Amino acid sequence: MNVQNLEIIVHGRLVRIGRMSNEWYDFVAEPKSFLAELQKMDERVDLFTFLQEPHDTEAHHEWHFEMESTSILPVSTVDHWMTKQINAKTRNMVRKSSKCGLVLREVPLDDDFINGIVDIYNECPSRQGKKFWHYGIDFDGAKAHIDTFTDRSQFVGAFDGSEMIGFFKLTRNANSASLMQVISKISHRDKAPNNALLAKAVEMCADQGIPFLQYGMWAEGTLGEYRQRHGFVRFDIPRYYVPLTAIGQVALKLRLYRRPGEMIPDPLRKFLLSARAAWHARKMPGASI
Repeated sequence: MNVQNLEIIVHGRLVRIGRMSNEWYDFVAEPKSFLAELQKMDERVDLFTFLQEPHDTEAHHEWHFEMESTSILPVSTVDHWMTKQINAKTRNMVRKSSKCGLVLREVPLDDDFINGIVDIYNECPSRQGKKFWHYGIDFDGAKAHIDTFTDRSQFVGAFDGSEMIGFFKLTRNANSASLMQVISKISHRDKAPNNALLAKAVEMCADQGIPFLQYGMWAEGTLGEYRQRHGFVRFDIPRYYVPLTAIGQVALKLRLYRRPGEMIPDPLRKFLLSARAAWHARKMPGASI
């Protein structure tokens, strides 16, 4: 569905739960008018959930909410980031990429850029201890994936000579920006391309006066540690749950909106994640980077 130019997806059979399909990049400006319009749609929505902007940690509405954790980097200047927000090891990695001759530049969303993305995605079937879901993608699939929010996005590539070995997409919101992806070739990890890409993202936000940079949900393990080393901190933001029907009211009381993975106790979840990472490490040594 499309409500106020925002795309809504609905899942569930008994309880129909709606949310924005791009909820980390699209936000409801006027929730009451939005929900009133949503209720008039032909397709039934029992319960609707939405987030505030990633940097906004204070609840502003009366509906039921639960806190959701995201990774945020407060941005002021590049010098402040380099000297106050990251440690010596990370600073050395950023400098190493420059010494290796990497060139980072903003690139247009053209065929060359998309072919470069395909090449990066198809380098290895496993990343970060799990199956890499972009592996095997073709040109059309990569274009469909990256060609969103183009009116408020910038694309940056990391180049070793003429070869694009990494990239990111920076999407601007009202008071923040989000990194949709930071990824590089594992075969070039000795040049620290991801460190260079994150440094470039900080520079762009500082130059454009963007005070907050969001990079995915808060994570534990190596991914979380990697983001923390680059200055990202945990921001807990409200996720609202609004019942729109009697079924939605029952679902809210019974917490039927929770996904199966959210019902797993933390110790068991961490054990399962570790087991999955170990399995992929044995199957594809060196790929879980």
